[in-house]
Amino acid sequence: MKKTILNLRVVSKEYPGSNYVLLKLTTIDDSPLPIMQPGQFAELKVENSPNTFLRRPISINFVDLEKNQVWFLIQMIGDGTRKLGDLIEGDLLNVILPLGNKFTTDLKPGSKVLLVGGGVGTAPMLYLGAVLKQNSINVSFLLGARDKEALLQLDIFAKYGDLYTTTEDGSHGEKGYVVDHSILNKEEFDFIYTCGPKPMMMAISKYADQKNIECEVSLENKMACGFGVCLCCVENTKEGHKCVCSEGPVFNLKKLLWQN
Repeated sequence: MKKTILNLRVVSKEYPGSNYVLLKLTTIDDSPLPIMQPGQFAELKVENSPNTFLRRPISINFVDLEKNQVWFLIQMIGDGTRKLGDLIEGDLLNVILPLGNKFTTDLKPGSKVLLVGGGVGTAPMLYLGAVLKQNSINVSFLLGARDKEALLQLDIFAKYGDLYTTTEDGSHGEKGYVVDHSILNKEEFDFIYTCGPKPMMMAISKYADQKNIECEVSLENKMACGFGVCLCCVENTKEGHKCVCSEGPVFNLKKLLWQN
């Protein structure tokens, strides 16, 4: 898929949770945004940050075709991401997109799928859920966080499927981790997608493997270039070493070595 370098204009800036910023961007000349698929990401350029030399890889949170907007949910944890959080409406942001591969979305209509996200790993689950629902797929979201303040965009998630949550302190949904949620024992699913902390994804993958459910994971290996040149995001798979930024970030569980 063709990669495009664009200057996008910030049309909205929101703070959905502590240390998180949601940027909604559009083209400066109202031309259509490039086609983006669930699971893909963008490389965002950080301006005026002496300590930031590389772009920041950020998942595509949502694509609003009617408003010609792409959303980025950013956790402000370092100099680069905090600088992105300083942007205001009207500012321009240089981006390269779309990058990486995509989640499988061409399932049989009526299929039951589970989308599991933890922390900022919930971000790509939103756009994925929207596209799956549009394809007449029955969507359930299972989202986990430390506490209720760290559960983001719940009202939007609820528009696209059944919503289940866990928090470590029990302040929202069931207490514990996503892998402990009762929905995993009550429902049967045809496909599982997951993104978030690696221990969480490995636990969900183990569940999928035991239940013989197709599962795709979106890896969050550290990335730099976004094109498969620097090799800092390599994952060892059953097919050899793969660059997560160019040959992922989405991988079928069967191709990973996690269950070995």
